Amino acid sequence: MADQTTSSIVVDASPSAVMAVIADFPAYPTWAKGVTTADVLSELPDGRAEQVFFKLDVSPIKDEYTLAYVWSGDDQVTWTLVEGKMLRALDGAYVLSERGDGTTDVTYRLALDVSIPLIGMLKRKGEKILIDTALKGLKKRVESLG
Repeated sequence: MADQTTSSIVVDASPSAVMAVIADFPAYPTWAKGVTTADVLSELPDGRAEQVFFKLDVSPIKDEYTLAYVWSGDDQVTWTLVEGKMLRALDGAYVLSERGDGTTDVTYRLALDVSIPLIGMLKRKGEKILIDTALKGLKKRVESLG
């Protein structure tokens, strides 16, 4: 992954419970801020999404794009941009590690590139906002289901 931004949060749930929420794309508009659409375009043999089409509206990024996912059990999921209108690259990962006390460390890595020129600092700020928003939303969603 190119230049990336990383952040972590502790979620009061097992890795499998966290990954179940991450894998439930149709529910994203209810908890993932800025995601207005998340449609699974194709699935892998195990039923998890292979490609997902998103509509995102989080200032300064408003875009429609498709991501391809690679799953590693309940430990990690990575994604890469298949196509986007404004985005040129969107590579990311959720890495989950069980803490041994019923909680899970969730690390979110994200690297994005847009077709309009953005100063590096502004791009990093955008990544940080996306990550922090996603992690807080994920934590709230998982813990509300637990």
